[in-house]
Amino acid sequence: MMLIPCPYCGPRDELEFCYGGPAHMTRPELSATDEEWTRYLYHRQNTKGPYRERWLHAYGCGLWFNAVRDTITHEFQRVYRMGAS
Repeated sequence: MMLIPCPYCGPRDELEFCYGGPAHMTRPELSATDEEWTRYLYHRQNTKGPYRERWLHAYGCGLWFNAVRDTITHEFQRVYRMGAS
């Protein structure tokens, strides 16, 4: 069981969280082309090492936050509130 450090509540069991995908991605405008939407929805980097992610503390405070997690070791290197960088 992993402990995920919520920036609002502190370390909690991973079962309290939901993964929300990569962080800092800009959603295309509704008028975007099919190619732009395809790139946004399906073309992802398969990063090895530190990766910026979005997480929801679903069964805790209910707030979203960003994290930098190493995809090899699953270690959370840094967590920060939405809007911070």
